[in-house]
This record gives sequence, structure tokens and C-alpha cells, in this order.
Amino acid sequence: MTGRVVVIGVGNPLRGDDGVGPAVVEALRGRVPDDTVLAVGDGEPGRMLELWRDADTVVVVEALRVCPARPGALHTLTATGAARGTRGAASTHAMSLGECLALAEALDLLPRRVVVHGVEVAEIELGTGLSETVRAALPELIERVAASVRHACEGKPPTACAWL
Repeated sequence: MTGRVVVIGVGNPLRGDDGVGPAVVEALRGRVPDDTVLAVGDGEPGRMLELWRDADTVVVVEALRVCPARPGALHTLTATGAARGTRGAASTHAMSLGECLALAEALDLLPRRVVVHGVEVAEIELGTGLSETVRAALPELIERVAASVRHACEGKPPTACAWL
């Protein structure tokens, strides 16, 4: 085990609420240990697999489209839950997150622990800025992701997870 923790904010800030993942990653700068990898991804499976290579814990932050929709609702899923919950779901990415996780498992590249934090979105049309509903959910989403990083660091030596 490397103890490596990776947070990936998936999304496109030029598509409204789909920019929530990158917004969370930006908000985490200076709030998590220096050795935490903070990355923004577009959801392309090859890049996702490379970002989490050799990681023990991966935290993915993603915009979700759920039916019936409850914009602003937060969800926390394991890799299994994300794979099951996104099966057949619409995605703005080449493959859904569930398909990407299944591919990682088949290639034996799935990290030991995967946590997915998502927020149900209202708008993903072209344009910058989050909707009011998603912006209101952002502080709680940021805290949930930071808590996942803290939890991942609990088993690491104190110097490896020194909080700023």
C-alpha cells in the first residue's frame, strides 16, 4: 500500500452544473494534506485510470443526473454502488463512471477504496457558473469530500497526513 490519496473532480466548468467536480477540487486546495493529489478530469476512462494508478484511496466528485431529479441532493457511493447506480444512466462522458470502474476492476487497476461524492444537477447546458441549487449544496459537498480524505489518512503515519 502506498497510502496515496487522489481526489478527482470530474466535469466541465463550461457546462453549468457539470463544473461542480472541478469547483470542489479548487475549494480543497489548502484544506487537505499536501500529499493529497487533487486533479480535474473529464471522465475519459484512460485518463481516470492513469490519475488513480497506485492510489490506495480515490475520491471522485461528480455531477449526477437522477430520475426523478432532486437538484442539489447529495449522494455518497462506494465503487460497487456507483457501478450499480449508474448502469444505463446518461452521461456527458464517453463512458459512465460505473463503466470506468468496471473496466478498472477487470484490468486489476481498481484502488483499494473508492468513494464517489455526487450532487444532482439542475443545468448542464453550455455556460459557466453553477446553478443556485448546486451552489447552495457546495459547502456540504466540500466537507464530505474533505472528510473522506481525513478518513483515508487515519491509517497513515501522522507526518504523511499533517493538516495545514
